[in-house]
Amino acid sequence: MTGARTPAARSLATGTPGPGPSRTGPSRAEPSRTGPSRAAPPGGGTRASGPTEPPHPLLTWLYVPGDRPDVVVKALASGADVVIVDLEDAVAPHRKRYARAATAELLTDPQPVPVHVRVNAVGEPTAADDIAALAPLPGLAALRMPKITGPLEVRAAADLAAARPGGPPHLYALLESALAIENAFAVAASHPALHGIALGETDLRADLGVADAGLDWARGRVVCAARAAGLPAPAQGVFTDVRDMEGLAKSCARGRALGFLGRAAIHPRQLPVIEQAYLPNRWEIESAEEIVKAAAGEPGALALPDGRFVDTAVVAGARRVLALASRRR
Repeated sequence: MTGARTPAARSLATGTPGPGPSRTGPSRAEPSRTGPSRAAPPGGGTRASGPTEPPHPLLTWLYVPGDRPDVVVKALASGADVVIVDLEDAVAPHRKRYARAATAELLTDPQPVPVHVRVNAVGEPTAADDIAALAPLPGLAALRMPKITGPLEVRAAADLAAARPGGPPHLYALLESALAIENAFAVAASHPALHGIALGETDLRADLGVADAGLDWARGRVVCAARAAGLPAPAQGVFTDVRDMEGLAKSCARGRALGFLGRAAIHPRQLPVIEQAYLPNRWEIESAEEIVKAAAGEPGALALPDGRFVDTAVVAGARRVLALASRRR
């Protein structure tokens, strides 16, 4: 994509210093739903205002095109944990203004599920218009920023969205290039409004010229960067074949093994396969219950009757399994 760049995007491209957000307040470590304490961004700050976190971990994130408001309404009733309205790649250039207006009309009111909006890339002429129109709206849960390559772009987006009462909405950065992967931790720790990062696999695959297996290092890098910055485990990228449910299930199993939590989808029929793949099985649930019960009776490191060693990290992992298992009830 082309277009005029913001000062932050220009400085990122040239390597010169750029403007950062204005922040107040002491540095802090913020608890994460699924991970360690949040690393304080440079300069400190407080968590951006936003909707209350859901009682269960989020597993399904459904993309829908912003210029199809009828499809967006159907997506809200699809059972997805999050609906992502796409104003970027899914919308033709001549339809972008309409997509923005339709999305703004929808988000004038609160919605039954969290609605994220993928705006156009920071630095594109339409990005500032997207953020200005959508950031203040009560129905918006988060903005997703595509093609982020470094922390200055995140800060530029947060500055554009700062007109929202209480500060910018929750932000998510999509990493879609080799440069973005190299800067993954810097992006993840760049601003207190950032609540997650994700991997844009289609663009990254094209940038690197690799097959699917060639992305495993980048996948691990993004998972590690998110966790190191105290962010939730990222959701896996989309599986583009909407008819291959077996392939989707196998891919989800691979993603789960790499540390992802949940997955983005492009069709409602993918949602139950994703959820099933990321939910713990009966053996995992029973094992987690045994670990948590044993730890409650004997704090500190201990050995279970079958010889398994249990410490604080194992107990934390068991509690995450039980939090996921609660979705089955």
